[in-house]
Amino acid sequence: MRHLAPRLRLHWAVPLAALLVATAKTAMAQSLTLALAATPTAVDPHFHNLVPNNAIAAHVFDRLVHQDERQALTPGLAESWHALSDTEWEFRLRGGVAFHDGSPVEAEDVAASLRRVPAVPNSPGPFTQFVRGIDSVEVLDARTLRIKTRGPQPLLPTDLSVIAIIPRRFETASTAEFRSGAAMIGSGPFRFESFTPGDRVVLARNDAYWGGAPAWARATLRIVPNDSARVAGLLAGDVDGIEAAPISQLDALQRRQDMRLWRTTSNRVMFISFDTFREVTPEAAARDGQPLPANPLRDVRVRRAISMAINRPAIVERLMSGQAIAAGGLLAEGFFGASPHLPPPAFDPDGARRLLREAGYPNGFRLTIHGPNDRFPNDEQILQAVAQMLTRVGIELRAEAMPFNIILSQGGPPNHAFSAMLLGWGSNTGEASSPLRGLLATPDRGRGLGVANRGRYSNPALDEIIIRALGTVDDGSRRALLEEAQDRAMADQALVPILYQVNIWATRNTLAYVPRADEFTLARFFTPAH
Repeated sequence: MRHLAPRLRLHWAVPLAALLVATAKTAMAQSLTLALAATPTAVDPHFHNLVPNNAIAAHVFDRLVHQDERQALTPGLAESWHALSDTEWEFRLRGGVAFHDGSPVEAEDVAASLRRVPAVPNSPGPFTQFVRGIDSVEVLDARTLRIKTRGPQPLLPTDLSVIAIIPRRFETASTAEFRSGAAMIGSGPFRFESFTPGDRVVLARNDAYWGGAPAWARATLRIVPNDSARVAGLLAGDVDGIEAAPISQLDALQRRQDMRLWRTTSNRVMFISFDTFREVTPEAAARDGQPLPANPLRDVRVRRAISMAINRPAIVERLMSGQAIAAGGLLAEGFFGASPHLPPPAFDPDGARRLLREAGYPNGFRLTIHGPNDRFPNDEQILQAVAQMLTRVGIELRAEAMPFNIILSQGGPPNHAFSAMLLGWGSNTGEASSPLRGLLATPDRGRGLGVANRGRYSNPALDEIIIRALGTVDDGSRRALLEEAQDRAMADQALVPILYQVNIWATRNTLAYVPRADEFTLARFFTPAH
């Protein structure tokens, strides 16, 4: 069975002509310069499952299965695939595809890539969740491989749409070898030329690309986290397009005849994660500064109070200028498995105070929350707004904004230094199984579960539903299980959803782009406007 993600509900119309892929001969010699908002942590395509990393990798490396702009599955290196049984799949590779060094792409390369994923050391966000269910990979011939799973795994093609295929000789290559460029050889639409950390990635067109050569002879992806600097570069003509167009400047960009905006609903939810694991959490204290005898975040009443204290409509309208959607679940409406039973919780500060009293905190308590200041649209502003809202109901919240790489290194294993964090999660697969198994399943790296569960939340009853959903072949039954899992998680307030993002790109009016739910900024899909 081949799972196709459903059509997403778009909130802004995109001109039809802009959706047409144009590779006119006159454009074939041009260069393209794009400004990225998020800083990649690595170019090794198997090291860290992070959107900026994955987007850069998608320029250089192919996957067996691709996702379109709405995360529907399309053929990639595999021209076809089918299930032989509930636990056995066969993939047939395209013929005549070569890596950038001229060596053929064969089934042995796919097998080596799948073996490498769980073997990459020290990953802050491993890809193991996508290969966890694979029992064996059998190469039948150069173009055919058979994958056996430990149990029914209907999402195998979807999971494999996240795994980059590398030449087999780089199976044991280190992350440093990718960073140097020595191992950056793929079969994708662009060849790797250079990576300057914190500055840029330079790519050259792969004229032999099986999907058609890109319009651009060279693509430069500049890393520009500062919102004003990205816009300034666009207005000055230093860059041709930018991702994460800043909300504060959208009106000004929209009024310009020489600019265009491209928007779609994101697969990302912004949320608050709690330390629910430790009996005493390091950054919570009584209002007088004295230690608390127990971790208040382990009490569901406290977590619900935090959710009720957040005025989501105010954040969406005032901070995000309407360019977001108030969230009550893990995935926006229109994505597979998004629960229809989870509207945004009502803003109820009196109810929040009542729950805090019931939980034994009539005077509230002190808490520190950490969040990024360089990763998501208006992330620091959202963090500060949440702090103000919670302080009004008695939780004296101190907000600490910092670079995203520090959040990742200090907030997760092995440090677990924080008690509460503002984070974001984008669904690689375009369905609710991604945040459920990544964020809320009890951490079990061997099974690829809870790989981003930084608060170490654990609910065995929820785990059982998630695991059942991952092994359910029938789409209707799996959808019901995914909805049930989200409903149970939110009943326990396992985390506090705040908003679903809207992805926004700005380009010069000479360009067209197909906006993507996965946030990927892909040079191949920027085309000359006609």
